[in-house]
Amino acid sequence: MTKASDLLPEGLEDRLPRVAGRITHAMRACLDVLDTHGYDRVRPPLLEFERSLSSRMQGVATQRCFRFVDPASLRTLALRSDITPQIGRIAATSMRGAARPLRLAYCGETALIKASQLDPARERLQLGGELIGADTVAAAGEAVTVAIAALKAAGVSGISVDFTLPDLVDTLCGKDPALDQDTVEAIRRELDTKDAGGLKAAGGAAFLPLLYATGPFAEALSKLRDFDQGGALTSRIEGLAAIAAQIGDAARITLDPTERHGFEYQTWFGFTLYAEGVRAAVGRGGTYRIGGSDEAATGFTLFVDRLAEASAQPSSPRQTIYLAAGYDAAAARAAQAQGHRTIAQLSDGEDPAALGCTHRMDGVQIVPV
Repeated sequence: MTKASDLLPEGLEDRLPRVAGRITHAMRACLDVLDTHGYDRVRPPLLEFERSLSSRMQGVATQRCFRFVDPASLRTLALRSDITPQIGRIAATSMRGAARPLRLAYCGETALIKASQLDPARERLQLGGELIGADTVAAAGEAVTVAIAALKAAGVSGISVDFTLPDLVDTLCGKDPALDQDTVEAIRRELDTKDAGGLKAAGGAAFLPLLYATGPFAEALSKLRDFDQGGALTSRIEGLAAIAAQIGDAARITLDPTERHGFEYQTWFGFTLYAEGVRAAVGRGGTYRIGGSDEAATGFTLFVDRLAEASAQPSSPRQTIYLAAGYDAAAARAAQAQGHRTIAQLSDGEDPAALGCTHRMDGVQIVPV
């Protein structure tokens, strides 16, 4: 019988062998893709000083992090909710002298004090790549295409990418000195909620076409071009077109230029990744600036545990061999070297099939179970 003390806190769960196997397969596949594209893996610590985490990325709220006082330094520590700020710290400190562009990869656990109703998980396995020293169209194109390649390597299909322009409102409102800060905030808020009536009431009637410049990429981009009569968005529009051309038919592309959810620190370009069979986004990325050094960067994050919802159990020709008492150790090592699993007999009466074995080794002979 399950006791109350056996229950896990809300938003946390155990990952049992089949799901854990899919997650591990996806993690290895994604990291392999990043490695082939020149991204070197780093492993930042699980905990950092709260001030360090909050200062590296604009919009990172440490109020979402578990925090406590470090008995050694008597300073406040935070359990990371996002690894990207840590990569920014590494780039700005330990690797500040490394050649740019600097490509770094990472994978690790993150945790939140409280999750949203739409996504109740409070723990995530976050994997990603950061391209430090560049936020150009070329850098953005690399980030998106590498992320898509990683998802495909993990066995995910039906991939779609939704582009956005996180600094869109600031860019447009900066061209109109008549708009005060309160009005700009109201316009941003109503665009976030996609409320046409509220947008008009807030003094943002001129921004109404943006609510309809969404959907399949070609059509939405055409509407965005029509809206941009003054040319304030020309470079961004051409940048989006160039990135889409680089993706080609590797993924379905959509555009929602006013979407800001999840883009707290991104600058001119952001993207969200979705996949068939997964309820929420499987990744997110874009361009940003590293706090403290103000260095340009581009990157992406994949939520590896979500990939288990879409990726199949990894198929493998390897066998799981039951090593019966008296087995030949050299033969067992040879089987392991070929990639097979082995489970050694520990006591009489064991059932190899119940233990998940496909084959049995008696001496040097291997036979199906």
